[in-house]
Amino acid sequence: MSGARSLTARPAGRHALLVELADAEHTAAFHAEVLRRRAAGTLPPVTEVVPGARTVLLDGVPDPRALARAVAGWEVPPVADDTGDVVEIPVCYDGPDLAEVAALWGVAPDEVGARHRAHTYRVAFCGFAPGFGYLTGLAPRLHVPRRSTPRTRVPAGAVALAGPYSAVYPRATPGGWQLIGTMPDPRPLWDPARERAALLTPGTRVRFVTADDVTTTGAPGDGATATGPPGDDVTATGVPAEGATTGDGNAAGTSPEAGA
Repeated sequence: MSGARSLTARPAGRHALLVELADAEHTAAFHAEVLRRRAAGTLPPVTEVVPGARTVLLDGVPDPRALARAVAGWEVPPVADDTGDVVEIPVCYDGPDLAEVAALWGVAPDEVGARHRAHTYRVAFCGFAPGFGYLTGLAPRLHVPRRSTPRTRVPAGAVALAGPYSAVYPRATPGGWQLIGTMPDPRPLWDPARERAALLTPGTRVRFVTADDVTTTGAPGDGATATGPPGDDVTATGVPAEGATTGDGNAAGTSPEAGA
């Protein structure tokens, strides 16, 4: 994949550059390349990098026109499947649209969870509400339309599908996505007191795991906490999976001071 593939870069104001890309795959790859060059010190000063569905905005750029000329010649490799932090999200597949999604997929309702869990997703971008990540990675044959009539209230923790995306609602809001399940305790999705408030940030890999063995106290979104055993491969609170790296580059569950 080369930087010349349907890439358009134009200044957005005096100190920002908006890069428009061909598709979600190219956008993810370009975003990863920006972060790689930034970490390597080969990118001009940029204060913020904001990916969208088909765009990447670079803000705080001293000379947007010069950077536009530079990115036009970048070689942008595809994103490797094994790059990015890993977060596991426990799900109870009990959503009100489970039967409708099953019919669209041509499977029994009790098969939807297994199909949904079979994929590893990646956060393409964030939007709509704080902590709401748009997850790509669902097989095209499993894409479903939005509901014809949106709900006035979707509960916090609802696991949803719409088009090519999957998502988890971090708070109760109106919404038109198909609801297939529930994250028992959605509070980790957005925590303003945490250094990285959003759990699901662009580039993060996400795995959905069964929460059948997790019990809760209270209703999701109302202070519910997971009290049952999460199992060997389930992170019941939605924190980075063991062995994944956190936003500061340290392995999850270790401190910066931990030695080899």
